[in-house]
Amino acid sequence: MLRIYGSPRSRAIRTLWMALELGIPYEHDPVAPRAPETRQAAFLALNPNGRVPVIDDDGFVLFESMAINLYLAKKHSSLLYPRDPQHEALAWQWSLWETDRLDRQIVTYANHAMVLPEAERNAATAAAAWQEIVPAFDVLETALGKAAWLAGPEFSVADLNVASALYRGLTMDLARWPRLADWLQRCWSRPAAKQARAMRE
Repeated sequence: MLRIYGSPRSRAIRTLWMALELGIPYEHDPVAPRAPETRQAAFLALNPNGRVPVIDDDGFVLFESMAINLYLAKKHSSLLYPRDPQHEALAWQWSLWETDRLDRQIVTYANHAMVLPEAERNAATAAAAWQEIVPAFDVLETALGKAAWLAGPEFSVADLNVASALYRGLTMDLARWPRLADWLQRCWSRPAAKQARAMRE
């Protein structure tokens, strides 16, 4: 059976969302990022980086949430994994793009703009992160002006991977990016997404 390691309040939320989309059975160990458990030998044997999420799929161990989701969608022959080679390539493109352009930046911005206790926030850090987020949001807005979804005519692993990273965007003012805002709501309105969000909240 599939076992998912990682708190829903971490990047593991995207793996949990994927498992729920696929409707596959799984066991869940909600280990938190940087928890003492992540520095123990048993966990480091799964992921020597000491980070979540990690999966153990009947003995096949894999870390990095984007790779995990691409693997799970393809393994289970899900419609979330594009069959067309060009759409498949777009799924890879957007998943890799997100890790470079938004993953760290949006977490940093959210922490220093709203999540951390006010005394621990750094306005300059938030502003610097925002300066990186704006052009990334512009890229998504342009792409979503050409198509309703990121990698083909239907919701796919590409949309799930990027939208999961934009969880904090659900509470942000996205008026400047109406297509992005609409797409994000459509992604997170899916039944599996609502289940994953409930696990986090």
